[in-house]
Amino acid sequence: MIGTGGFRRWLAGAAALLTAFAWACTATGPQDIATEFKYGSVGTEGTVGVPYWLWVVLPEVFPDKLPNRAGSGYARLGFTYESPQSDLPMGASKSTGWLPRVGLNCATCHAGAYRDAPGAPRTIVLGMPSHQMDLQSYARFLSAIAKDPRFNTDTLLQAMRKRPQFNFVDGLVYRFFAIGRTKAGILERDSRIAWFDTRPPQGPGRVDTFNPYKAMFAEATHFATDDTVGTADLPSLWNQRMRQGLWLHWDGNNNSLDERNKSAAIGAGATPDSLDLAALDRVATWILDLKPPPFPLARINSALVEGGRPVYQAQCASCHDVGQPRVGQTIDIAEIGTDPERLRSFTPELVSQMNTIGTGKPWRFSHFRKTNGYAGMPLDGIWLRAPYLHNGSVPTLRALLFLDERPTRFYRAYDVYDWRGVGFVSSGPEAAKEGVEFDTSLRGNGNGGHTFGRELSVQDREALLEYLKTM
Repeated sequence: MIGTGGFRRWLAGAAALLTAFAWACTATGPQDIATEFKYGSVGTEGTVGVPYWLWVVLPEVFPDKLPNRAGSGYARLGFTYESPQSDLPMGASKSTGWLPRVGLNCATCHAGAYRDAPGAPRTIVLGMPSHQMDLQSYARFLSAIAKDPRFNTDTLLQAMRKRPQFNFVDGLVYRFFAIGRTKAGILERDSRIAWFDTRPPQGPGRVDTFNPYKAMFAEATHFATDDTVGTADLPSLWNQRMRQGLWLHWDGNNNSLDERNKSAAIGAGATPDSLDLAALDRVATWILDLKPPPFPLARINSALVEGGRPVYQAQCASCHDVGQPRVGQTIDIAEIGTDPERLRSFTPELVSQMNTIGTGKPWRFSHFRKTNGYAGMPLDGIWLRAPYLHNGSVPTLRALLFLDERPTRFYRAYDVYDWRGVGFVSSGPEAAKEGVEFDTSLRGNGNGGHTFGRELSVQDREALLEYLKTM
């Protein structure tokens, strides 16, 4: 007689034999690099991925565990679907094989959208920060459902069987293997996100990149006594060629595009061994010259632009124009004056550990360093990189330049564009309904600093704002 464990192993092998041919015949590779960017794997499915049919039904079975945001299903977490008929949202990859899993990829954090006005069609922009995506809430959602009594075989299989494509073999695999293993895996990882509870919510469009790494290296980084807040805005991915050799990440802690790309994939759930290096290289080559869309020409005042050009050259270019001395260099926190929490969170102890990642591999990390400020960055596509500053604490460029217009509370993740402010609409009933409130009084959310040009006249600021639209 086959015991329970033996039966499950037999079932897994039988399922593999029964379905391998079908998957080999139906699975197709990405048709182009843009499709690969949106839906291709970078190596996260086997490490933190959720079995496909389970992933599909979770929002249906546990709608009460999703954030109270506009939309339905995973859209309430900020995932963006290209159409209502889309199988998966952008940023979700699906592995093949006998148990397909859904993982995350580059587009999870770097594919955004905007609308010209309420009711207008949505424009999707690849390489744009995913200002609507709430990664922390996604992790919390998975943690919450695994603890819920509804996370049981009968309830979940009942939801899966509503899908015509869910077949008999799928039912066996999920009943005797996938559901139980997934629940155990989520609960095992739950302790790794306990640090969420001691810090302010990250919210949409932001992520604490390096505190998860401290959890990996808990003993060496003294993580148990570390209460720093490293939450920062998701960056754009355009024009990476011009960024070669510049100091990257908000605090300028690494000047290797390759290490930046790999560390981002590991942050999304891959491991040094699971990384799909060929896929990462294809995406890395593509984003070298990926361009941001231009600001709509009809909305630009060309006369004001000409007036703003010399203001920009005098006030901004030294830190933001490629080839200028401070671009891609770290500007001391005492000078820039922005919220210091992200800077503090990347500790010297963590630097030592980050530079051990990939040990034994030809690409082992070696470029991480500790800095004492934030890096000056090129401003390409700046109009679609709102909110502003490293922590996303200022909703529009107008609010950034006109210091007295910086709100202490506003709404993030609403995708209607604010053409006058140059950013996203961040106040009013629709923003409150569809967005998420951001409180600048919380630790790590400060909106002070970067007061350069504070002596400029109102006319010069208006002209500068118009010129920034052309970047």
